[in-house]
Amino acid sequence: MKVLSTKEINDKLKEIVGWSFTDNNIGKEFQLKDFSSAISFVNKIGDEAEKMDHHPDILLHSWNKVKITISTHSAGGVTQNDFNLAKKIDEISK
Repeated sequence: MKVLSTKEINDKLKEIVGWSFTDNNIGKEFQLKDFSSAISFVNKIGDEAEKMDHHPDILLHSWNKVKITISTHSAGGVTQNDFNLAKKIDEISK
């Protein structure tokens, strides 16, 4: 799996709204309507991540906020797989 350059990452970030590149990860925070919606969102992300065999870091905080950070740990950085998962997570959030 090829680690993307900073330029490649920044170009790909233009394709996904609200995601940023920090500390060798791409990340985004989602605000849901309530705790139950946040838990449901996390579970849907978990199901999709399991299908892709690619697992993000997930932080549920402030009762309705979910912060996602993604990188390909085995490759040592951000890869195309991370962007594929980010797009799936955005689809789930709609």
